[in-house]
Amino acid sequence: MAGVMLVFDFGKTIIECDSDYWFVKVFGVSELFTQLRPTLPWNTLMVRCDLRIISDANVFFIKAILKNHGLLDCFSEINTNPSYVDGEGRLRVSPYLDFESSSHGCNICPPNMCKGLIIERIQASVSATRKKRFIYLGDGTADFCPGLKLREDDFLMPRKYFPIWELICSNLKLIKANNHEWNDGEELGTVLSNLINKIFIEENCAMGINQIVPVDCKFQTSSV
Repeated sequence: MAGVMLVFDFGKTIIECDSDYWFVKVFGVSELFTQLRPTLPWNTLMVRCDLRIISDANVFFIKAILKNHGLLDCFSEINTNPSYVDGEGRLRVSPYLDFESSSHGCNICPPNMCKGLIIERIQASVSATRKKRFIYLGDGTADFCPGLKLREDDFLMPRKYFPIWELICSNLKLIKANNHEWNDGEELGTVLSNLINKIFIEENCAMGINQIVPVDCKFQTSSV
């Protein structure tokens, strides 16, 4: 069985805002709390899919948010900017790529991180063992780059009316993957459920297996 590689952007995809904005709000600047999508059946997805994150946020913010919701162990890999809290309690963030000494050569992504190169590395690492079909979810301009790297049997899930969606609409012929847009958490869950079940049904049919336990991804928002 090939299996599914499920790759998420973080800000405005797993959470409803950028992670740095979430921290500002949570730590007392405002009573307005952003929304996470905790009702996705993460444990079920973890068993049936390989879950990874590619984000231009930072590791401290992402791990803190995921840990706060008991989701940190669901992800096998988090690709983001390194960060740590120093002895004075200040958060120090370093670029994923030291762009002052080298360049990734991509004119789509920011200088510190090319998401397309990360996807290519992941594709190469899994192809050495067994084939996996990719589902990539994102919203920003930089998420367009990994979308260009997906194959014809992969799936790209851009957030509708966001920068990646606009780029896809203008450059549809450049996308090889199957394109499935989403607008909010509920629609994301519905689309993702359908795609995962479609993949496993196709694989089971190819193997002569008639039964499959469907995935039901019911996304709802709740206070962080």
